[in-house]
Amino acid sequence: MQQANVLACTVPEDRFAHIRPEDLSEAELSSLTALALEALARLHRPGELLTSPEGTRAYLQLSLADRPFEVFGVILLDNRHRVICNAELFHGTIDGACVYPRVIARRVLESNAAAVIIYHNHPAGLPTPSQADRKITRTIVEALKLLDVRVLDHVVVGGEGSVSFAEQGLL
Repeated sequence: MQQANVLACTVPEDRFAHIRPEDLSEAELSSLTALALEALARLHRPGELLTSPEGTRAYLQLSLADRPFEVFGVILLDNRHRVICNAELFHGTIDGACVYPRVIARRVLESNAAAVIIYHNHPAGLPTPSQADRKITRTIVEALKLLDVRVLDHVVVGGEGSVSFAEQGLL
């Protein structure tokens, strides 16, 4: 009787599954953070299709949460929601940045974007959108609507997490 050949299907082991942050030294934690940021950045490089709001929030959280000043930027997308580029457009102080919708509109037109995700950080740590955040979002949405460009989300990042305007029903 001939024995059937069974191909072993091996699943690659997750080398990181058992690592906890408290098990790492400061240097290891720094290296791991840099590795995670690089891995997430690959998902947001030109030509990549954005399919995961969670991945985008994680990428923005890692890249902005520890900034000591406010950064306001835009991820420019084509009509299939593939990344054209990520542009940090405005840098501010510890509690604000001057944001000019005309600069955003110019960058959108230069890149021929069909949609955008806007984002900024709150260096103080809390990602709760302020009234000023809501107002500038409405202004940007209206300005880009005139150009037939959709604002898919506005993500506010703080050291304690992130808030998506789209998920909160604020867009």
